[in-house]
Order: sequence, then structure tokens, then C-alpha cells
Amino acid sequence: MPTPLYKLVVLLLAACLLPCAAQAQAPSRPRIGLVLGGGGARGTAHIGVLEVLDQLRVPVDCVAGTSMGALVSGAYASGLTSQEMLVRLGQVDWHDLFDDNPSQMETNYRERRLAETYYPGLEFGVTDRGLRMAHGVVGGQKIKLFFNTLVGSDRGERKIENLALPLSILATDIGTGNKVVFRDGQLSEAMRASMSVPALLSPVPYRGMKLVDGGLVDNLPVDEVRARCNAEVVIAVDVGSPLSRPEDVDSIASVTGQMINVLAQQNSVASLKLVGPRDVYIKPNLEGITAADFTKFREGAARGRAAALAAADKLRQYAVPVQDYAAWTARLRGPLAPLPRVDDVRIAPLAYVNPENVARHIEIRPGQQLDTKVLERDLARIYGDGDFESVDYLMQVAPDRNTLLINPVEKSWGPDYLRFGVSVEAGDKQNDFAVRGAYHRKWINSYGAEWLSGAQLGERSNLFTEFYQPLDPRQRFFVEPGAGVSRDRLRVYQDDQRIAEYILRQKNVFLNAGINLGVYGQARLGWLYRKLDTSIETGPPTLPTGKVTLRGYNALLDLDQTDRVFFPSRGWFASANYFRSPGLGYSRLGVDLRAIHSWDPYVVNARYYYFKRFDGRLPLGDAGGLGGFLTLSGYTRNQILAGDIRFFSVRGERIIGRMPLGLSGDLRAGVSLEFGRARERFTETHLEGWQQAVSFYLGGDTPLGPLYFGYGQAKGGRHSVYLFLGLP
Repeated sequence: MPTPLYKLVVLLLAACLLPCAAQAQAPSRPRIGLVLGGGGARGTAHIGVLEVLDQLRVPVDCVAGTSMGALVSGAYASGLTSQEMLVRLGQVDWHDLFDDNPSQMETNYRERRLAETYYPGLEFGVTDRGLRMAHGVVGGQKIKLFFNTLVGSDRGERKIENLALPLSILATDIGTGNKVVFRDGQLSEAMRASMSVPALLSPVPYRGMKLVDGGLVDNLPVDEVRARCNAEVVIAVDVGSPLSRPEDVDSIASVTGQMINVLAQQNSVASLKLVGPRDVYIKPNLEGITAADFTKFREGAARGRAAALAAADKLRQYAVPVQDYAAWTARLRGPLAPLPRVDDVRIAPLAYVNPENVARHIEIRPGQQLDTKVLERDLARIYGDGDFESVDYLMQVAPDRNTLLINPVEKSWGPDYLRFGVSVEAGDKQNDFAVRGAYHRKWINSYGAEWLSGAQLGERSNLFTEFYQPLDPRQRFFVEPGAGVSRDRLRVYQDDQRIAEYILRQKNVFLNAGINLGVYGQARLGWLYRKLDTSIETGPPTLPTGKVTLRGYNALLDLDQTDRVFFPSRGWFASANYFRSPGLGYSRLGVDLRAIHSWDPYVVNARYYYFKRFDGRLPLGDAGGLGGFLTLSGYTRNQILAGDIRFFSVRGERIIGRMPLGLSGDLRAGVSLEFGRARERFTETHLEGWQQAVSFYLGGDTPLGPLYFGYGQAKGGRHSVYLFLGLP
């Protein structure tokens, strides 16, 4: 019997609706929150975990990160793959990244000279609230610029709220101890704040707060992803550092590190209580990798990969089909925007630094395409002027106009400073000690006038004051008056025996006019008045004594393109000083030339020094000197005083170690070959012809300045042991 028509219709509808009902009842993919915890360099393990998630096709709906986890999560949410992250980390010089100071080649000339005499780290600001210092060993200047390029801020503003993946970055308000969660705002700023390890990295000012490492309050922010995207499943990656043994906590740095680890561990324990049976908890084995081992980033990533693969069975249940994962990654990793054209360059408002002085360093002009490397070099030069805590930028991209905003942040402890320096010289023939201090006022007027006054106590003592007045806002031309008094001890040698000691007292007044030659150096021409008073203290009066007054013209040229003040690895240096006193018919010239080149880990340093009296009578206090470590080693400092000197040396060094992160410099073993000839000698009058010397030494930059320990031997069996620490 044929089926009634209405029954046939009902059967057909049921056939169509049953699959739809079954599909509607099928369980949907759970919302997944990814948590990347803090742990310094141990956080590079996150990159390996992300690689496995990608291989297994596990998408996430939101991500939260703390400290190093903030860096990786920020890069991930901005579209970088795990392999791209490894490539970018491989391009980083980690020691340089944690050293705010730009290459000396990009540093203001006056700042270079100050760094030769006074410790940059002992810069005390004189403020109406008393003495103030920098807020951390590292200001984070280079770190912030690295974050900018890592997440693409040089191609336009990267705001957290505009990312394809909901992102939360955690920091700590050091003023209240409260947790601060970035869910909007500038991405690189949030990353920088979350990584501000107290005492190492300066806090980040933000909306009236000062933000530091988020690990102090929430090192594993499980609750944040629960709230941010209502995550039903949490994948939590814990890379926290274990506590050090009590016997290993034996310094200020280790106590600070242990304190941070204690706080991070305590709040991580609380977070782990929120991890349920559906969640995936990954704790890579990172034994042997410390929070400071950033150079082990590949090993850290491999450890993270291994830990994620060990949890692959549990992760695999949250995988999605190929086409669904491809659609998810396409939203996350859109095409990279080209570098924008710059239509306008603006400088953020400043309190005391003249904006034109900042603008002189910016070479990018309206109408040009942004060149990130050129921009970062220009920012390094601005920072190298010594007036700023940080120098950042913001690329504001709009449909009709792109604005490059330069944002220098003036030192909160400036612009008036107290500066200090120490020098220690010990050996088997001579010991010297000096301590010095100065008061330095900057930006006395809108052209950038400076007043520097100071004193030194020791074998060589002095008292001085000088004023530096630029003549235009960009400080191309300047005048420089100054005055000082000094007292020095001259040791007189004959046949390698000290036979007398003289005291040289000097008063001087000068007025220079000069030109700043960009970042290369200065040229100065001026008038100099010097009054020399030489008297004998012990021994026979073999040398002229009495008072001599020198009045005349002084010309100086200083060019410096070495990459460091001490222990440079590349560059060149040239200095020349000519003085003529018409009244005495006396003139002299001194020239110092140096060239440095490196073939890592080897460094070669060549030097030529020339000193010549041309006419008139050379005063004892104006004589050139030879002798001392690296200038005819084996002799004592200035053991040979003369009116005509030629000196040449070549040094070979091998870099055998580096200072920890946050401290600049390296440790070197070296050998020096030295050749010198002196005519018109006041001392060591029996030395004829060229003298040869060789020295062997260990040396390096330290927080107290350059350190040398060496042995030198010169022709004729002369030898000396040297120890130097501090600033010359």
C-alpha cells in the first residue's frame, strides 16, 4: 500500500534534520587560555612549547604572560612564529642589550671625557628632595627599542586591544604592591614594564605608578585567562627559578634575586591551586639554565619543546582540523606591513633640554621612508648626550599623515649632579692613590650651558672650575673659560735610581672657543695663562727650579671614534695639542694616534705618540714623559722627562671572559710591545737611542673602572709589576 504523501514529507524532513541536530549536540571546542610564566632567560622554554602547540594544531583563545612570559606572549600575539622568535633572539647581543650605554662612537664628546674621570654609575642628582640616583643598574633603553622592532612598533602603533588574540600582561606597582594588568595600551611598553626586575632594570612610569616585574605578585596568571576569555581549559607553562641554597646567597645581587624568587614561588603555588583536571600544566626541566642565561635561548627552547611533547597526549585532545587551524593562524599572523613614510617628525615636550638640541641628531626627514636602523642610531646619539633616562619613539600611522614622535624622558634626578672617581696605582716601585669629586650643573640656560667644578686629593691634587657655553641651540659652536690650581710630585731618575723629588705647583686660566664636530670630537682654539712653580723636596738640585709664567695661544683637536672609553675593540683616536708663548719664544706640539681592530676574540691596538719642543726653553713642568705601564713598561710613570719624544706600541689581546648581564666590559689577557726614544732629556740622561719594552697583563672593565695587573720588562734589565684599579 503506498505511503501517504504527508508521511513521505515527514520522513524527508526527519532525514534532513537529524544530522543537523546531531551537529548541534556535538561538543564544541573548549575555550583555551595560554599562561606563560616568568623566569628570566628560563622563559625561552616558552618558545619550544609554542612550537609543539603549532605542530599539534592547538589554537588558544587568549594568552597571559609575566616577565619573560610577557615578552614571548607579546611576540606571539603580534603574529611571530616560534621559529621567527628564535631567529630574532639569535640576532641579539645579549650583553650589549643589557648595557644602556651606546657605543662611544655615538656619544657626546663631553660625556666621553667625563666617563674617563668620573664613574657614570655614581652620578648623584642634586634635587630639591635631596640626593637622587638612577632607579636601576640598567635603564632599559636598548631593551625597549628591541621590543619595538620585535612586535613591529616601527611600522605603526601596536596596541594590545587591537591584536588578533586577546592578551594580558602583568606588572607590579612598586608603590603599593598591587597587581597591574595591561589589557590595552602600547604593547612594547607593557612588555618592558613586566620585565623590570627590581634593582636591575629601572621601573616604568605609567599613569602615576612605577611598574616593575609582574612576577612579584603573579608569576603564573592562571586566573587572568579564566577572566579574560572565560577559558575552560588552561595551558600553563611554569619556568620559575628554584630557590638558591643559603650558602649561595652571599651578595646584594644574590639576595635580591632570592627575594624575587621567593615571592614568585609563593604566588605560583597559589596559582597552581586553580589548575584543574582538564588543564595542562607544563614545567620544563631547566636545570643548569639560570634567569640570566639568555645566551642559552636555543637550549631553553629545546627543553620547552621536550616538556610539551611529554604532554602531547593531553594537548592533542584540544587539536582542531587542518582547515580550522589554518583559519586561526591566518587571523593571528597577518601580512607584515611595510615601513611607513614619515610625513612629520615631532619631539615630545621637555622640561629643561632644548628640543633643537635633540633634533640635531635626527637624520630622518619628512617624505622619507622610515629606516629603523638609522632611527635607533639617532636615538642612541640623543641618549649619549647624558640628559635622559630613556629615549623612545612612537610611529603614529594615519590614512593621511604619518607622524614620528620622538619621546625623550629627562633624568628625574637631573640636571645637577655630584660626580666621583677613584684611582689606585700600586707596584714594586711606585704607589699612587687619588680620590676626586665634582659638582656638575647642566642646562643652566636654553643653549645648554654647563658648569663643572671639582677637586682631587692624592699624589696629584687639583682644584678647578670651568664653564661651557654653546653659542647656538644645536651646540655647534661654544666658548669655554676656566681656571685651576694643581700640585704634582715629580720623581727624578738617573740610571733607574730615584735621586730626587720635586714639587710642581701650577695655576692656570684659559679661554677657549671651539666647534663640536658631531659625534667625532672637538676642535678648540684659545688663550692660556700658566704659572709654574718648581721646587725641590729631596735630593740634589740637578734640575731647574723657580717660577715660570707662560702666556700664549693653545690649539687642540680631539677626535675619538673608539667604541669604549676603556678596553675598546674597534675604532680610532687622534689628538693634537699645539701651544705657543710669543713672550718666551717657546712652542711645543703633542700628537697621539691610536687604531684598534678586532677579530673576535682577538683585539689589536696600535699607538703612536709624538712630542716636540720647537723653539725656546722647555720648562720642566711642561716636559713630555715616557715610562709606566704600556708606555715603556719596566720604567715607572714619567721616569723619562724630555723635550723630544717618539713612541710606538702594538698590543695584542684575547677576550677570555665577559662581565655578567647588566655590567659592561670584558676580561682580557694581553701582550704589549713598546718602542720609545727621548731626546733633550731632563732625567735618565744616559739613555741613548731607541728603548724597547714588553709587558704581559690581565685586564678588564669592572664596576670600579678599568683593572690591570701586569708585568713589564725594558731594555737593560729594568722590570716592574703593576696593579691599576679605577679611573686614570
